[in-house]
Amino acid sequence: MDLLFDSVQSALLLFMSFDAELFQIVLVSLKVSFAATLIASCFGIPGGFLIAYSSFAGKRFVLTCLNTLLALPTVVIGLVVYSFISRRGILGPLDLLYTQKAIVIGQVILIVPVVMTLIIAAISRIDNRYIMTALTLGAKRYQMALVVMKEARYGIYAAVIAAFGRVIAEVGISMMLGGNAKGFTRTMTTAMALEYDKGEFVLAVALGITLMTLAFAINLLFHFLQSRAKSNVI
Repeated sequence: MDLLFDSVQSALLLFMSFDAELFQIVLVSLKVSFAATLIASCFGIPGGFLIAYSSFAGKRFVLTCLNTLLALPTVVIGLVVYSFISRRGILGPLDLLYTQKAIVIGQVILIVPVVMTLIIAAISRIDNRYIMTALTLGAKRYQMALVVMKEARYGIYAAVIAAFGRVIAEVGISMMLGGNAKGFTRTMTTAMALEYDKGEFVLAVALGITLMTLAFAINLLFHFLQSRAKSNVI
């Protein structure tokens, strides 16, 4: 217990001293996580909408695959992406390995199924009368889509927030594809793993506190949006 209390105390002092290494690591984590969430949202939101409102053979199979991908381990994604971007891979000449771009690619693959699944769930709860009314009034398909997405906006916000929370806390992809290079690809989770291996807990505890604070803020926002959505339904 003394070790824990001493580490927490030293970590708080590290915060108050505005340690450059600490904030550099946090900045890299936020940068790659925001980029991955933005790209995944650009693919996942329209993709989820199309799946939710399309009827095609194999739709149930697609939904099953998406639900299965939710449990895909990050190390598996790391291995697959590594095989493509390593020097012997198809994308080897692009020199993506051990860069922030490589981390973003892996994280996008990780959370696209998350975004799509939550978007499908959110849109599927929309009353079909909105669609029928919009079509009756002469709305075109893209106008109907805007109406539906407006009604499901809180569910969409929640999907994006959940995806961001997923990538900010992952470690496998960042470690395997980023290489944990100091000041460049070192994220909060990979730095925590490194500091633990070195037996130095102060920076690890400081990063852990930061990560938990971000996770708490994200979940707080998530529940706030959920409560707003429920209150609007009522």
